[in-house]
Amino acid sequence: MTDLFEAAGLSTAARDAPLADRLRPQTLDEVVGQDHLLGPGGPIRRMVEGGRLASMILWGPPGTGKTTIARLLAKAAGYEFQQISAVFSGVADLKKAFAAAEARRLAGQSTLLFVDEIHRFNRAQQDGFLPYVESGAVTLVGATTENPSFELNGALLSRSQVFVLWRLDEAALEALLAKAETHEGRALPLQPDARRALAALADGDGRYLLTLAETLLAIGGDAPLDTAALGTLLQKRSPAYDKDREEHYNLISALHKSVRGSDPDAALYWLARMLDGGEDPLYLARRIVRMAVEDIGEADPLSILVANAAKDTYDFLGSPEGELALAQAVVHLATAPKSVGVYNAYKAALKAARETGSLMPPANIRNAPTRLMKELGYGKGYQYDPDTETGFSGANYWPEGMERRTFYDPKGEGHEAKIRARLDHWAELRARLNEAD
Repeated sequence: MTDLFEAAGLSTAARDAPLADRLRPQTLDEVVGQDHLLGPGGPIRRMVEGGRLASMILWGPPGTGKTTIARLLAKAAGYEFQQISAVFSGVADLKKAFAAAEARRLAGQSTLLFVDEIHRFNRAQQDGFLPYVESGAVTLVGATTENPSFELNGALLSRSQVFVLWRLDEAALEALLAKAETHEGRALPLQPDARRALAALADGDGRYLLTLAETLLAIGGDAPLDTAALGTLLQKRSPAYDKDREEHYNLISALHKSVRGSDPDAALYWLARMLDGGEDPLYLARRIVRMAVEDIGEADPLSILVANAAKDTYDFLGSPEGELALAQAVVHLATAPKSVGVYNAYKAALKAARETGSLMPPANIRNAPTRLMKELGYGKGYQYDPDTETGFSGANYWPEGMERRTFYDPKGEGHEAKIRARLDHWAELRARLNEAD
């Protein structure tokens, strides 16, 4: 029987290639999940239809089609496709690529230079692209999983368009599974729930999904697997998370804002995402303490105690038991009343202190440890407030020559309602005492 690959003119190497490579799209129309860029009216589609490509940066998670799109763009526009990887290439490789592109340009052939993991090139290497991009020797298509605004030179970004690729959604992943089944001529041995679980395991990575599907197809079997059997057979893809790059800051921002927005369920989700991604729990504990003082303050003074107790508990228990204390603190803070009264008051007081930092305290509240100081009036007339009839003297505690200011202005949330009433009462007493004087 004639081998189907041989009949199609394909080599043994092509036959033995991974399923993800065998199913690589042959046209832009076959790319799934990026219709906002490649669909009708999409910016990349318009470039292709116009017959002229601009340099661009493709930013997106792994397995979303960055390399495939670059290849197909070169094919559709009639450009020579040349690929280098920042992981394996150095200055010598770049010089060879640029020299080859210059030779092609002299022969009337345009070059699309695809640079995978472009963010791994240092700043000087990135600057090396500029003259060749500006002269039109190459049309640069860089691929990165990192935020270009952090990782790429401003000069390079100003000469390129940044396009964001989305992680593949459920519909796109299902389309890939259907394509795999058609290509292999048989269905995946999965029950419906397990099929959905398989897509979830891929976490938006199309290449990884096809790798999982290839494993299942190789195993074969007549009895479809349920979700439990699938979980035993396959492992979940590690979540995309890098503790010192953009994903770290995105997730901690989401956690903090969920707590500030009083959504304990969302806050727990982001906390779990970070812990599952390998974040340092003590870093999270520090941020939780910050939330307590920055967003809650005197509206619920217990919050800072809960936050610090969670840190101490984690120090004592470690993982995974100590992580529950962090979860408890997050729930407490998310459900607590919120106030930035102290936060704003401190910022205002700090500004005033820097403006008036040389003013002396009034004489009656200055320290008087020596006879000379007492003779100069230090401490004279000081009233010990707890001994007064009302427990409040109404004395002036502000620097000489500085008018009283209001920094702390509680709005009355939670515990601050009592503080607000107490401050208003003291203001009335102070006004009456000043009138009496």
